[in-house]
Amino acid sequence: MLDPFTTIARLGGIARGEQLQALGLTRSILARAVSSGSIRRIRAGVFAVPGARAEEVDAASHGGALTCGAALRRRGIWVLDKDAPPHVWVGRNGRVHPHPACACVSHFFGGETRLGTVDVETALLHLRGCGGDEAFFASFESAWRKGLLSRAARARIRAALPESARWLVDAARHDADSGLESLLRLRLHVLGIRLQCQVPIRGVGKVDFVVAGRLIIEVDGKENHDGSVKRHKDLRRDAAASLLGYETLRFDYAQVVHDWPSVQAAILAALARIAA
Repeated sequence: MLDPFTTIARLGGIARGEQLQALGLTRSILARAVSSGSIRRIRAGVFAVPGARAEEVDAASHGGALTCGAALRRRGIWVLDKDAPPHVWVGRNGRVHPHPACACVSHFFGGETRLGTVDVETALLHLRGCGGDEAFFASFESAWRKGLLSRAARARIRAALPESARWLVDAARHDADSGLESLLRLRLHVLGIRLQCQVPIRGVGKVDFVVAGRLIIEVDGKENHDGSVKRHKDLRRDAAASLLGYETLRFDYAQVVHDWPSVQAAILAALARIAA
């Protein structure tokens, strides 16, 4: 006879009672396992092993599976809204269950209700539905760079998008260093500004973007450019670029995400100076 703990662990740490009963684990067997503490009852008809991931347990308590940014963050994918509450996919006809300290956002996208965490493809499609084009694009490029999206997966995602949004997949690249770069490139693309990406410049090194042959744009994520040593290195690079006739604009996370109008204005002004 199958052991409840081992069976649920092999199923991902959380399972429905009906699924377990179909494997021969009767209600009485599950009740004894709960009493002994080897498994726990999350809510009626749903069980988990004690070491199940807390976010997935909360999602199952709510009635479904983690999706959108929460599902992507678990796999190390860059997401625009890092502080968003957990988004839970409860399926087309799913039921939301009240549970303590609930801050979940419910999604009733089509499909059967699941438990655990959705796959990357599903999470990206759900993210576009609730977070919009920019959030989708930045996370899509991050997932691609991490090797989590095969050519077939990218094709499936493109086919599942509305026709009006498929250009986002067509415009994506596999070599964006950060979600900030993805956001900046997408926003400038919408303005009709063409960028050279990841450009090596002798004496300077590889820069994020070059525009109009003379403007360097660098996007400095906090995780990459904190600290006096790295700051000094950036200043030396900017000085070396100036000697070669380049102007350098450098923006950080807060500017790109929270003060984009100022970033756009600075770039447009610099391009106007170059064209003069």
